[in-house]
Amino acid sequence: MKKKYYPWILMAVSLVTAVSLTGCGKSRETGRKEAQAGQLSEENQGKEGTDILETVELTVWGAEEDEELLKQIIDGFKETYQGQADFSITYKPQGESGCKDVLIADLEAGADVFAFADDQLNTLVAAGALEPVEEGENLKTANIKEAVEAASVGGTLYAYPLTADNGYFLYYNKEYFTQEDIKSLDRMLEIAEENGKVISMDWSSAWYVYAFFGNTGLEVGLNEDGITNYCTWNGTDGAIKGTDVANSMLRIAASPGFASLNDEGFLKGVQDGSVIAGVSGVWNALAVEEAWEEGYGAARLPSYTCAGEQVQMASFSGYKLVGVNAYSKHYDWACRMAEWITNQSNQELRFQMRGQGPSNKNAAASKAVQQSPAIVALLEQSEFSKLQRIGGNFWTPVETFSKNMAAGNPDNGNLQELLDKMVEGVTAP
Repeated sequence: MKKKYYPWILMAVSLVTAVSLTGCGKSRETGRKEAQAGQLSEENQGKEGTDILETVELTVWGAEEDEELLKQIIDGFKETYQGQADFSITYKPQGESGCKDVLIADLEAGADVFAFADDQLNTLVAAGALEPVEEGENLKTANIKEAVEAASVGGTLYAYPLTADNGYFLYYNKEYFTQEDIKSLDRMLEIAEENGKVISMDWSSAWYVYAFFGNTGLEVGLNEDGITNYCTWNGTDGAIKGTDVANSMLRIAASPGFASLNDEGFLKGVQDGSVIAGVSGVWNALAVEEAWEEGYGAARLPSYTCAGEQVQMASFSGYKLVGVNAYSKHYDWACRMAEWITNQSNQELRFQMRGQGPSNKNAAASKAVQQSPAIVALLEQSEFSKLQRIGGNFWTPVETFSKNMAAGNPDNGNLQELLDKMVEGVTAP
């Protein structure tokens, strides 16, 4: 009987996350075996020992931008394993950031193999969507340590590392900036103002706004329950207070050389020449290089002025992973597909076609990857980055606050009160 996963189960999952990580293995294994028991078609049942091939139907979820890449990878998989099964493999676009919610809504109707952002791992494991990866030691050896940690819960590997580049850094046009200029956001804004251009950053996304708080001594993170957050971004003690950060953001927003633009706006500005620098990730590397050509540059984030100090901008670091649905009717083949998508050669292909940084050690050490300005910039920024481990209540309150800062606090709200309200939302149970 198909098990349906309705929104209320997410509440249940959240309440039992800690115990679920150790106690749900039996139910996942039972569900998998039940699903596998019905995998043979009627025409093949009772025909063991014949030459009739098993029909293997798999659905693969991946980013819409990865469609061409994944189709090539799937074709390679079918060619490699031809003669071992009759494959019917379907690619369907599904954003990595929203994969968790779609999958948990109905696990048995979800994809067999799916790409997702590492911050969704704990919830997927607690919901019974993922099982420990068999022969995980091989993957641990093949991939960089941080990617393995991001794919693990309690030291157990639950997913296949795919990329080690889900972070952000600075793109800049060398026609306008020197190596010295890009060290200071203040100087970059001056240059943008002088040239009637803008520096962009997406303040509608809490993911990017962490950059201003991350190296100030003000903290945010996940509590031991694995669900709720702690946050001191409204702090009134210490060398840098929450209001200091808020005032710095307002000064930046007031500059004619700054614009809060989402990813689409950033790329449009790069292409039409209005944006001469911006904060983004490796997924835009090829498009930015094509637009700026010889002017294309990338570096770690600059410093900004806060409480009279130069504070190095921080970043969240993240990893893309590939998971295998524990309820897949062809679980073993789904595992082979996940392993195939994330192997060295296909991570190298992903870098060639999409510019995404490999988690595989050998692929990451290749000359082509090491010569990529975007990947080098990401590595430089990694010294000032933090693995994204935060609960779901983080996003909306921070985005509400930062959008208000980007608009210049039009209602002239009390900054401490605005910070307190944001933190109250972030830390809500």
